[in-house]
Amino acid sequence: MKVRSRNPDGDKIEMQMSSMIDVVFQLLIFFMLTLKIIEPEGDFDINMPLGQPASSDIEPDLPALKVRMIADANGQLQQLTFNGRDMGRGSEAFQRLNMEVLKAVNALRSAGPATVDKQEVEIDPDYRLDYSNIIAAIGACSGKMENKKMIRYISRIKFAPIRADE
Repeated sequence: MKVRSRNPDGDKIEMQMSSMIDVVFQLLIFFMLTLKIIEPEGDFDINMPLGQPASSDIEPDLPALKVRMIADANGQLQQLTFNGRDMGRGSEAFQRLNMEVLKAVNALRSAGPATVDKQEVEIDPDYRLDYSNIIAAIGACSGKMENKKMIRYISRIKFAPIRADE
């Protein structure tokens, strides 16, 4: 059986590649536009609790410095306490917290530099507290900037277990 060619000239039929290229470029643009780039988060060097507290290498006679942060109904800082002492509210409270942590670190340095490395700060914020206040407390406890150089007070910062919303 003889197959007849529908092309009277007998030339080869050329495939139209322009539509194929258009589809490839449209797919490429689609995947480029739907790609979500995730920015890396900051490294705060924080020891977070994992379920139940594990046994730690901190000496039993060296209790953690406790920072309690109480929020008002709007999530703003209402009260900040350091080891049970009221530091107030607002940015002045974080400055007072920084000074109190410095006093505690200087008292520990007299006992030896190894004790400062073992000291921890436990931050206990309210559940509804605005996150910027927690970051300010971490900054106040960890140290301060002086002449564009970071002076580190405490590097071990942990969080208290989450309290039920009161």
